[in-house]
Amino acid sequence: MAEIQSLARGLKILELLSQTDNGVGITELAEELGVDKSSASRLAQTLAAYGFAEQDPDTRRYTLGPQIVRLSRSVLTRMPLRDQAKPFLRQLVERTGECSHLAILAQGQALYIDQVESLSSLRVTTGVGTLTPLHCTALGKVLLAFSNEPLPAEMPVFTPRTIADQETLRAHLEQTRRQGYGVDDEEYEYGVRCVAAPVFDFRGKVVGAIGISGPAGRIGLDKLAQFGAVVAEVSRALSDRLSFKSAT
Repeated sequence: MAEIQSLARGLKILELLSQTDNGVGITELAEELGVDKSSASRLAQTLAAYGFAEQDPDTRRYTLGPQIVRLSRSVLTRMPLRDQAKPFLRQLVERTGECSHLAILAQGQALYIDQVESLSSLRVTTGVGTLTPLHCTALGKVLLAFSNEPLPAEMPVFTPRTIADQETLRAHLEQTRRQGYGVDDEEYEYGVRCVAAPVFDFRGKVVGAIGISGPAGRIGLDKLAQFGAVVAEVSRALSDRLSFKSAT
C-alpha cells in the first residue's frame, strides 16, 4: 500500500507541475500532498532522477522534465485520428486563412492533439498538449454538445463574455447542435474568435472536433456563419473518411 500511495503522490506532483509555467516549490508540494517537506522533497527528487521533473538551480522550484515530452510524443504518434485529420486541418487553413486545430475529450477538458498554423503574421496558435475548458471554447462546446459528457460543475470566467451558468450553456449547446458548429465569441480570450465542428466515427460517435481560431477583427460577427459552414463541411468530410476507413 505504501508503494501505491507514493505512486499516487508522484502522479499528483506531475499534475501540479503541468498547471504552472513558473514551477512549484517544495513547500507548495508538501501542502498540496498533505505531507511534510522532507517527504515531498524525496518524491520530487525521485521524479527528477528519472527525467520526469527538473529543479531550477536558482529558484529551487520544480517543473516538468524532458521525459514527459518523450512520452507525450509517443502517445500522439499512436493516435490514428491525428494522422487522418492532418490534410483536413490544412484544408481549413487554405480555405479560411486562419490556424486550425484538432482536439479530443480528456479529463473533462478539450485536449489539443494537433494544429496547422496559418501564414498570417498575426495568428492565434494553441500548443499541442494544451488542455482548455469546455464551456467557453468552440472545440469544447462541440465536444460537450455531441457527446454524453456532463456539463461542468464549475465554469471559471476568463472574459466578460464567458458563459458562467449551466442554463446559458445549455442554450449554447442546443444552438451548436442545431447549426452543426460551435462558436467562441471572445469567451476564453479577449480579441479571439473560434469556430469548431464535430468529428464522428462510423458508429456516429463523436471522437473529436476540428476548428479555426483567429483575431476577432478578421473573424467578424458577420462572417461567423460563413466560417461555420466551411468548418462544418470539412468536419463532415473528415467524418466520412473515418467511416470509410473503419468499414473497409
